[in-house]
Amino acid sequence: MSSRHLRAGPVMYLFSRCSLSGDILLLQSTSETNEAIHSIEPFVFDCSCAEKRIKIAKDVNSSDASEDTGSDTVLAFAVSSSGKLMAITDDTKRLILFQCEPSWHCISIRWVIRRCTSLAFSQAEDELLVADKSGDVYSFSVVEPEKDGELKMGHLSMLLAVTISADDKYIITADRDEKIRVSHRRSPYNIQSYCLGHHQFVSTLEIPKGHPHWLLSGSGDGTVKLWEFESGRKLQSWNLGQLEDKLCSDTTKGNNTAVFRICSSPGGRDVAVLCDGLMNVYIFTLEQASDEKLRLHSKLHLFHRPMDIGFDMKGQLWVLLDSSDVPLQIHIFRKNSWECDTENDDLRRVTDILRTQWTTTDNFTSVTNHFEHLYKVSFDNVSVYLKKKQQRIEEHQLKRTKTQKTKCNKKSKKKPDEVLTQPST
Repeated sequence: MSSRHLRAGPVMYLFSRCSLSGDILLLQSTSETNEAIHSIEPFVFDCSCAEKRIKIAKDVNSSDASEDTGSDTVLAFAVSSSGKLMAITDDTKRLILFQCEPSWHCISIRWVIRRCTSLAFSQAEDELLVADKSGDVYSFSVVEPEKDGELKMGHLSMLLAVTISADDKYIITADRDEKIRVSHRRSPYNIQSYCLGHHQFVSTLEIPKGHPHWLLSGSGDGTVKLWEFESGRKLQSWNLGQLEDKLCSDTTKGNNTAVFRICSSPGGRDVAVLCDGLMNVYIFTLEQASDEKLRLHSKLHLFHRPMDIGFDMKGQLWVLLDSSDVPLQIHIFRKNSWECDTENDDLRRVTDILRTQWTTTDNFTSVTNHFEHLYKVSFDNVSVYLKKKQQRIEEHQLKRTKTQKTKCNKKSKKKPDEVLTQPST
């Protein structure tokens, strides 16, 4: 499949190429499936054939107008909590709203001011939030699908993730400057709290289902943190880099293990975490009554590089792989362990769709180094200054020592002459 196509199967599986992270995303909506719709052809939406925005020339005396060009690559997408709505945004700055039930169709095409990084529907499904690279969040109406977006709030840094609390009371945003901000949705200029503690950009956010006051965050520092977001209190932190024996050979950022995706199961018990460039998926369990609320349960070892993960409504974990032979896996929880289920009918059906719609995985960019450009280059000016200062001190001391030796040598040479010139008595 090319990077400008979005395809969705009849059982509400969605596949799209996401250029921001450089991989393929897999989603399953909350809709129930039945055998009657299994034979329906997948829904296909080609962004390259969608409506283009007319770019007006800046010169008022010129009548020239041209189409606003872009790569038509999908940058971000979101599915509503009910699974009835979906939105995508692409490199051409389009914001496309879809209705998934009772049948797939495009509701509207609107335009954003800047390229976007994250989308989020409100729980009431009346508002769509769009976060962009300049740090702004715009609000787009779902009820009025043709209405332009309105500026909601902003950061002074590039936004990487946005989500809305389960009660629609708070907007939670994460940026490149390690900040997680909790703002009131109706008055975003009122900040409820900050969740501070990451040492690199915050790449993903997840409010686990069944735990409406908790927030999971993943970062470029390789940690997953659990927060009580209304107070900004950190409950727990896991360093995934310390759990990994050996990093993927393609990882070029040293020991940096950026968290790429966090997803929670429908019941809220299980949490799956995928890291950039690693061949494992980490499974955690959430226990509200336990002192260790986020506990590592399993580490799934994969033979192919994982590209994305997601739970379905049955609590099964789907893993999208960078392999033409085995593009998908389903892992199910049996007898207190996670096992790969190879005899699943849904797995066979979606795998067939993948193999027919995607001719080759050569079109997929490497899934490593998604966030390489987000790591900040640090300059230790203090160390350089102290080193140069020490060199200057040593040079000065050496110069003084040489000067003192020169003076001593001159005095020693003058002493015999002074004895000869003394008057006799």
